[in-house]
Amino acid sequence: MDRNQIVKFKNVCFAYDGAPVLDDVSFTIQERTFISIVGPNAGGKTTLLKLMLGLLKPSRGTIEIFGQNPEKARPRIGYMPQYVQFDPNFPVSVLDVVLMGRLGHGVRFGPYRKADKEIALEALHKLEMDKARHRPFMALSGGQRQRVLIARALTAEPELLLLDEPTSNVDMAVETELFELLNTMSETITVVVVSHDLGFVSQYVQSVVCVNRRVMMHPTTAVTGEVISALYGADVRMVRHDHGV
Repeated sequence: MDRNQIVKFKNVCFAYDGAPVLDDVSFTIQERTFISIVGPNAGGKTTLLKLMLGLLKPSRGTIEIFGQNPEKARPRIGYMPQYVQFDPNFPVSVLDVVLMGRLGHGVRFGPYRKADKEIALEALHKLEMDKARHRPFMALSGGQRQRVLIARALTAEPELLLLDEPTSNVDMAVETELFELLNTMSETITVVVVSHDLGFVSQYVQSVVCVNRRVMMHPTTAVTGEVISALYGADVRMVRHDHGV
């Protein structure tokens, strides 16, 4: 069955202060797929997500998200950044954090509506965190916080979910649970995840976007040792974290 192409990059270049980060990038992402973005540090992975969001503009080339420029498409995108700063002394609850995802969508000024709270609670339920909705966010474990932040991204009711290192600083069991959940979500929305653990994510994603200034997109089955060596510029062993072996 053919699926719509919801992300289109064509001959995109981007530089920070004249230093090239992405060069002549062209690829597409289809709807309702699970994609991983991989590559070395400072290779351009986070920059790619910010270009999709319209937070950065290319110096050359074109980007279309849902057939629009990224700024106009932003309300249809959920985003979890790599680093989220919270004051540990600020008394914010789990539900408060998740409701932040409704800003700019259901509410602009004044208190949250009943509908916003229902959407937030449904997102927490999907992430199995609804029972913790009144707990202080900073009292949660690392894995629980990651679930809450994904729930916050889901409250935008996105058709495209962009997650930058969502499993950083969590153990293997938590990482497995989160990726299995994201894999299920990809049946109804498009999920794009930045990850360093290629061997792990290859069990779940359909395609891998390899980023190191230039971009190559491969089906997961085509990611060989030669591809990894070319990506990282050295021999890198891809370890599969298969379970039950």
